[in-house]
Formats: sequence, structure tokens, C-alpha cells
Amino acid sequence: MSDVKKVVLAYSGGLDTSVILKWLQDVYHCEIVTFTADLGQGEELEPARAKALKAGIKPENIFIDDLREEFVRDFVFPMFRCNAVYEGEYLLGTSIARPLIAQRLIEIANLTGADAISHGATGKGNDQVRFELGAYALKPGVKIIAPWREWDLLSREKLLAYAEKHGIPVEMKHKAGGSPYSMDANLLHISYEGRHLEDPMAEAEAEMWRWTVSPEQAPDAAEYLEIEYARGDPVALNGQKMAAHDVLFELNRLGGKHGIGRLDLVENRYVGMKSRGCYETPGGTIMLKAHRAIESLTLDREVAHLKDDLMPRYASLVYNGYWWSPERAALQTLIDHTQQNVNGRVRVKLYKGNVIVVGRDSRADSLFDPTIATFEDDAGAYDQKDAGGFIKLNALRMRIAANLRARKG
Repeated sequence: MSDVKKVVLAYSGGLDTSVILKWLQDVYHCEIVTFTADLGQGEELEPARAKALKAGIKPENIFIDDLREEFVRDFVFPMFRCNAVYEGEYLLGTSIARPLIAQRLIEIANLTGADAISHGATGKGNDQVRFELGAYALKPGVKIIAPWREWDLLSREKLLAYAEKHGIPVEMKHKAGGSPYSMDANLLHISYEGRHLEDPMAEAEAEMWRWTVSPEQAPDAAEYLEIEYARGDPVALNGQKMAAHDVLFELNRLGGKHGIGRLDLVENRYVGMKSRGCYETPGGTIMLKAHRAIESLTLDREVAHLKDDLMPRYASLVYNGYWWSPERAALQTLIDHTQQNVNGRVRVKLYKGNVIVVGRDSRADSLFDPTIATFEDDAGAYDQKDAGGFIKLNALRMRIAANLRARKG
């Protein structure tokens, strides 16, 4: 273990990573660099700096980075260009944050001359896979220290006892039990797992939800919202241009206000087990619906169907930690090519948990031709007689098979 001279720790300042910091000092006897990412989780991150300093970390070895814009612009938006949904429901809120954290861990390791990185993901979860696949893709020779796969502190009680023994400050909410859930938050979503939710039949408690009101408590009046798209990305709300992270923040606010984006899901983890989680993704739910609406005007039919065929593969790559893989990059190149003409406006109505598309417009790039689609006199724009030959040709193989069955009696 003495071959590790310096390690970059993904550090939140919470119970787990505070214990990990001390454990690394005691077991690996190495210099430690802490990295705390602001991905829009809505928490004050400066206390992490004070805790790291108190634990003996040098000021120049403490990194607290605002990654909100990069997160949305370079990770969330590219994923939503694909309309990626895992197992039919999950909008990948936790999954998409991990490749950015892995990237920054490696950047800091290179900047500080560290030879190792460390994270607090458990040996049961997906995050260990996502962090480490990303790290190896970006720095093949990096050493990775995953304490949950090495130590014997495999329960909350053991972590608390270790913290007390070594004088690690633990907030009262942890001592009192705190939230009954394991939570992860960023600008795209907040997730809840564990304890009460480990019974798949137990309904999530009303007070658990933090970002959204229940649909029953949402306003009785619908709210209309216009979203402008440029090359597949939302760039303005109600005519106001915004930075990427501000777009998502405002969509979260509006969606949460109207009870949009709650999900209760039992998903299949990459490590093989089933796991129940509850999620709030209000802004992402609105984006998914609106993006598909503008694509319905601007994408060729077969291109749209090809994207739908590829989407589950893309979603699985993100879920399973393969963001930095060549196959995800190749898919992204194709997807981004399809988005060159995905420009225009979508109008949605937000009402009691629902996102209802009520209008879409793409004057420059629309493939919708009203002179052909009309139910009125089209003045010869479409010759309906052509449909007969089209149908007969498409039925030919079935007609031949039917004649064969008839001859066989």
C-alpha cells in the first residue's frame, strides 16, 4: 500500500467520505487531495473545505469546483438529444453525473501529480463501475482505491463508531438517524433509496419528496410554457435566452410546482441485483416530451425510427458506465448529426403531474407539409391513386404466402 504517494478523493464532507479521508491517512499514509463537485445539488459546499482543512488537508489540495454549466451542456443535453430512457422509465439522473466526476478526478490527479483516486461508492452499486470505467478510459494506469471493497466498516453503525473513535465531526442529523433514505442530487434529478423503500410494496412517504408537490396538491390552473430548441438543445424559455444550467433549473422549478417528474422504479443494476429507487426529475420530464415534439416536425421518419432503435443501447451504455467508450462516442456522433435541423419552438401545458404538448413550430426546418397532409382539397399535391400500387407491392409477400397455404389445402 505504500506505493501510493498521493490520492485524489471524491469528497462530499459527509459521514462516508469523512471516514474515508481518515482511513486513507491511517492505512495508506499518503498525501490526500479532496475534490468536491457542485453539480447543482442545492447544498452549501464550503463546509466541505472547512472539514478538509480540519482533517489536515493542505489548502492547495482542496478543490471545490462549480461544474453546473459543463454538466448540463456537455453531458445532460447530449444525452437528451438521444431521448435516452433506461428500462422504459428512468431518465438516468445519477448515471450521467458520474462520467463528469470521473473526468474531473483524473484532471485533478494529473494537475497535482497524484497516482491514485478514491471514491465512496459501495461494492453493491453501479457508481463504482461508472467512476472506475471512466477513470481507466481517461488514465489507464491510475490506481483506484475503493474503501468499501477493502475495509470492514460495512454498516452505518460501524462508520459512526469509527468517526467517534477518531474524533471525526458528525452532524446531529447523522447521529439521530437523519433522512431514512440514501439520496443523490444534481441539477437533473434527486434520487432516494434504502430503508423504507427496500420494501417494494411500501408506498413512498409523502414527506420524502423534496422538489415536487404531489399532483393532488398542484395548482388547479394549468401553466403554459414555450421552449425554443436549437440543434436539439433547449436554449430559451418563453422567449428568454438562458445558459444551459439555467434552462434546467427553471424547468425543474416549473415542473416541481406542477407535480411533474416523480418516479417509483425497481431497476436492474449492472452488478446483477434489482434495486428500488424513487426519483424526481421534473425538468428532464419536460425536456423529454418537448424534444420528441420538435423532432416529430423536423426528423425524417426513418431517421427518427433509427434513433428509437438505438436509444435503449445508448441508455444502457450511460447506465452501465460506458460514457467514455468508443461505441458511445460513435453513437453520439450519429445522434448529433440528426439534430442539425431540430430547431424550433414547442408549447407545453403543465398540469397536475402532466406535460401536455399543445403546439410545435419549426418554420425553417419543418418536414410537415400542410398542402399534402390536409384533409381538404389538396389541389393535386398528393395523388391518392398512388397508394393502391404501394399497398399491393407491400402485400406481395403475404399474398404469395397465402396462395401457397391455399394450394397445400
